[in-house]
Amino acid sequence: MQYLVEQGTLDELSEIEQQIPEFDNPKSKDTIVARLQNRRSLLLVAKVDGKPVAYKLGYEKSTQHFYSWLGAVIPEYRGSGIAQSLLNEQERWCLEQGYEFISVKSMNKFKSMLMMLLKNNYHIVACNPVNGGTDSKIKFLKQFE
Repeated sequence: MQYLVEQGTLDELSEIEQQIPEFDNPKSKDTIVARLQNRRSLLLVAKVDGKPVAYKLGYEKSTQHFYSWLGAVIPEYRGSGIAQSLLNEQERWCLEQGYEFISVKSMNKFKSMLMMLLKNNYHIVACNPVNGGTDSKIKFLKQFE
């Protein structure tokens, strides 16, 4: 499958989020804009034949720390390497901008995300039970060398 990764728009992110069955409560544009206000950020979108199919959004927490906040791939496009390409491009950009480390949080229920992060040398730095202990929020950190 051929796809293109480029900087995207909030409209494209919203279009993708509406197609992610695991997201019970997709983030509104207002919520995203409020979180990103006065912060350096990067929104990457992957497209297949011009159609947005995946995104990765992060922002600066400090001059050394970039936080990878949101990301998703529409189900029928999963397993094609798109998430890995988005991760690679985000890391490349972070290194270019001079960040020393990147962090991300995920949930135990998103197994493929956890495996991708571990495979890419992200380290688990915290794990907290959520939803009455039926799931866990896991924080990962990757130090750039």
